[in-house]
Amino acid sequence: MRWLEPIRRALGHAPAYTGSRWVMLDVETSGLDMRHDRLLAIAAIALRVDWQRRTLSVALGDSFEVVVQQDEASSKDNILLHGIGAQMQRNGMPAAQALQAFENYVQDSPLLAFHAAFDRSMINRHARQHLGHGLPNPWVDVDHLCAVTHEQVRARALDDWMAHFGIRCAVRHQAAADTLVECDLLQRIWPRVAAQCSSWADVQRLAAQHRWLARHRDGSG
Repeated sequence: MRWLEPIRRALGHAPAYTGSRWVMLDVETSGLDMRHDRLLAIAAIALRVDWQRRTLSVALGDSFEVVVQQDEASSKDNILLHGIGAQMQRNGMPAAQALQAFENYVQDSPLLAFHAAFDRSMINRHARQHLGHGLPNPWVDVDHLCAVTHEQVRARALDDWMAHFGIRCAVRHQAAADTLVECDLLQRIWPRVAAQCSSWADVQRLAAQHRWLARHRDGSG
């Protein structure tokens, strides 16, 4: 009964995701303050998982990218970092329209990002502001998956993991390029993920193990 799904989600009883489409995303913002800085751009690429074959592929034809319209452009230093110029920011898509388009794109697909807490907070804060609700989709942090599948690697930043796996990126801190890098990173660790998981719920549980791992490394566990 489809009409029950919004109620289940509101009560925290959303059905377990059983589809084959995941969405990797990256955002660009006016700064790193999750409570006050502005969302400038979102880029996303779909992934297709086949649990029977234990394969994960990038669906380049199933992608999304939007620049969110700004009344006032971000600082010069910020523009130099991500390359979204003042005119491009002013000519972007109105925030409500951009966020609705993103929600329509992701549908019920699970979302992944590197340091996902930041992306999730920025998207949901702006979605609540402009759409009246956050996105109910489940999230997984790719950094957490990296940590629990490669415990011997002392890496924290995306650049650290890129260096470890020899991943190159022509334009860092540009949402679409960073999203491709994150897809590449997930594919590098995928054999170890697939060896321990057979569903999205398993992937969530695996990523959650990073909390124990972090405590263990700090000597507090």
